[in-house]
Amino acid sequence: MTMRTDTDKLEMVAFKTAGQDFCIDIMSVREIRGWVPATVLPHSPEHVLGVINLRGAVVPIIDLSVRLGMGRIAANDRNVIIIVSLGGQTFGLLVEAVSDILGVDARAVQGVPDIADAAAVAFVKGIVIGERASTRVLDVRNVLGDETARVN
Repeated sequence: MTMRTDTDKLEMVAFKTAGQDFCIDIMSVREIRGWVPATVLPHSPEHVLGVINLRGAVVPIIDLSVRLGMGRIAANDRNVIIIVSLGGQTFGLLVEAVSDILGVDARAVQGVPDIADAAAVAFVKGIVIGERASTRVLDVRNVLGDETARVN
């Protein structure tokens, strides 16, 4: 993990899943693409929809809403897949929509309250408080933790 100073600006990709606002560090995002149906793999975890062909590479697609414990979203042509790279592995995160690229002052990211359970703290590494809404900052490494272990 890199140490940031108070003057650091973070660039985040903001998106919605299960009607909620989230964001991830733009440095982990390879691309954003439209929804394509995934090929289902037998005996996959519930949050793994299957795989897609991304320019000749087989990429697992994760329903982020299910992974976060918020139920399955109905995949449709308006959804997008955020392609992320982590530790040399590539994964797709199915979300409802990408809404913005945020430039966030590192000081604006607040910690997760103590009332959250261990899973919430593992997946959400901070909250950006906005004028109209709060956006949760996801820890992609923890969200994909089980999958990266299976691939290695």
